[in-house]
Amino acid sequence: MDLPADLAASLEAATADLSLRELEASVDRLIARYRTPGRADRPILSGAVDAAAYAAYRMPATWGAVRAALSATATRLPGLAPQTLVDVGGGTGAAAWAAAAVFGATLKDVTVLDQVPEALDLGRRLARDAFSGALRHTDWRQVRFPAEIPAADLVTVSYVLSELAPEAQDALVRASAAAGETIAVIEPGTPDGYQRIMAARDVLTDMGLHIAAPCPHSRACPLLGTRDWCHFASRIHRTPLHRRLKGADLGHEDEKFAYVVATREPLAEAASARILRHPQIRKGLVMMQLCHPDSTVAQALVSKRQGDAYRAARDADWGGTWAPDAPSLDGGGLS
Repeated sequence: MDLPADLAASLEAATADLSLRELEASVDRLIARYRTPGRADRPILSGAVDAAAYAAYRMPATWGAVRAALSATATRLPGLAPQTLVDVGGGTGAAAWAAAAVFGATLKDVTVLDQVPEALDLGRRLARDAFSGALRHTDWRQVRFPAEIPAADLVTVSYVLSELAPEAQDALVRASAAAGETIAVIEPGTPDGYQRIMAARDVLTDMGLHIAAPCPHSRACPLLGTRDWCHFASRIHRTPLHRRLKGADLGHEDEKFAYVVATREPLAEAASARILRHPQIRKGLVMMQLCHPDSTVAQALVSKRQGDAYRAARDADWGGTWAPDAPSLDGGGLS
C-alpha cells in the first residue's frame, strides 16, 4: 500500500525544519521503547521532536496496519458505513487517516483523543490540507486515559494499550466498547501485543459484542495455550523521507500487527476461514493454516488436481479468507 499523497506531503512539510540528526536520535529512543515488552511508565512521546519523529518513522506503518484491519472488517461487514469516528490514543491521527481511506464515502465527523499535546498539535497540522473534509475538521482533544469516550459509529484503539497499566487497559477498552457501535483494537504483532488483544477480546465478548474480525467466530481463540499467536502483516511502500530516516535500502517495510474488531449488531455465521500464515506453495501443492468458524485451527492442503481451488489458493494472502467448503485435502490440526 502507498501512503496517501496528501499525508505523505504533509509529513514531508512537517519535518522540513528539523535536522536528520534530531529525528534519528528520537527515532532510536522510540525504537528501543517499542521493542521493550511491558507497559511504558509514561507516554512514549514526550515532546515536539518525538512527535515529528514518530510521525515520520511510525505513522506510515500504523496507518497501514489500521487500514488493513478496517478493510478486513469492511469485507466481513459490507453494510458498515460509519459517519462518526473516535480515534482513542490517536496521537498524530494515523487511525483517523486509515478510517478515511476505508470509509471516506460516509465518514463525516472525526474526534482524536490523546494524552500528548505535541502529538495532537502535529496531527492537526498534518490534517490541515487533507483531501478528506472529515479529517480537515477533526476535533483534536487532550485527555488522560482512561477517559470518557464520546459515542461514535466506529471507535479505534490503536497502539496505545502498552502505555497503560493492565487495569487501565481494561477500563479504556470497556469505555470504548460502551461508546462505539463497532470497536477496533490494534496492537503490535508481538506475543505481548497479542496478549493485550486477547484481554481486550475477552472484555468485548463479556460486554455482549460480537467478533467481526479477524476471527470467524466469537469463541475462545484456539491459539491460546500454544506457542503460536495470531498476527498479520501489512506491506507499506516507504516514502523518500521514511527511507532517509531509517537509512533503508528497501522501498517497503512489513508491519506486523494483531487486532480484534467487535460490533453490537448480531452477525450471521462467518462463511469463510481466516488464513493465519503466509500460504506455503510447493510444486503442485498449497498449504494454508486456517482458523475456522467452528473455532478450530487446522491445515488445509490444496493440490493442483483441484483446478480452480488450487489457482485460488496460489493467489491467497496471509490475513485473507478461505471458504471452508472449498475443495481441499484436510491436513492435521494445530500441535
